[in-house]
Amino acid sequence: MRTITDDDRYAVLEARPHSFSDEFFVGVKSTGIFCRIGCPARLPKRDNCMFYDTAEQALSAGFRACKRCHPSSHAGEASSTVKKLITLIENAPDKRWTETDIKAAGIDPSTARRQFKKRFGLTFAQYARARRLGAAAQNLAKGESVINAQLNAGYESASGFRKAFADSFGSAPANASQTPLFIEWMSTPLGPLFTVCDETHLYMLEFTTRKNIERGFEKLRKVHKRAVIPGRTAITDQIEAELEAYFEGNLTRFKTPLFPTGTEFQNRVWKALQDIPYGESCAYSDLAISVGNEKAVRAVASSNANNGLALIIPCHRVIAKDGGLGGYAGGLEKKEWLLNHEKSNKP
Repeated sequence: MRTITDDDRYAVLEARPHSFSDEFFVGVKSTGIFCRIGCPARLPKRDNCMFYDTAEQALSAGFRACKRCHPSSHAGEASSTVKKLITLIENAPDKRWTETDIKAAGIDPSTARRQFKKRFGLTFAQYARARRLGAAAQNLAKGESVINAQLNAGYESASGFRKAFADSFGSAPANASQTPLFIEWMSTPLGPLFTVCDETHLYMLEFTTRKNIERGFEKLRKVHKRAVIPGRTAITDQIEAELEAYFEGNLTRFKTPLFPTGTEFQNRVWKALQDIPYGESCAYSDLAISVGNEKAVRAVASSNANNGLALIIPCHRVIAKDGGLGGYAGGLEKKEWLLNHEKSNKP
């Protein structure tokens, strides 16, 4: 199969399709702006074009989003395949999906795994399983019997249900009494983020590209003994609105109430991170001093990486002593973009 070249992409761009497409994005060196295919702006010269597979790549390369076609507004949006799979799950939430079922729906199982992992940080099978067990926990909290919750979750074996439930939530079904935490995914200029909320607080906010996301869910389930299931609350709406304002450069401090899940030392570090002014940065060593232990640089760096509330607890504002970026669990390209974004929008 012939490899698609940038000249091929320019030919598509030159054809001026009538509708927007996110097949690829074009950055225009002469203007510093990037666009979607189908943008009504004037066709750029070939020599001025740089092509990118995602809006995130174009942003990381230093291009600004076009105000006519809004290419970053769909960064990380779920594909049609993912949307179809979600619909299948919601239409039969108690079903134990197999590869045969997925194929029968006209979807390649490997595509389902790959696209789900990219979007949610979970495979399709993991998502469907979490959905079944989460619904069971929600029903148990409402007073449903264990046997009914087991059958409604698609488990024929009582022992299998008890083990799966305990592995996910850290307690037996008979002890489940807490209302669930709700997970939702949202698009941003830097790719999809997921939120975990209840009706009063935000528990997690992370990029889906972060490694070992499932480990973070497991920690929440076991520490709080609550299910984590897809859904929204008023807190989800609040943080989504604040994130939109933040990425537009119109918000410098988040007001969504938080429920961090950490040790006493980690909570001190996270509080100090929130005290770093918007548009500024500090060194890891300075942060260690601010929490009262100048020798705890490594512990501070570890706390930064594990705060679980990206952007709101702004670990991206901590850099190396020599001025380098240091580390960032979400990826150094994102860290650099966030620092530049805040610096350019600093009041």
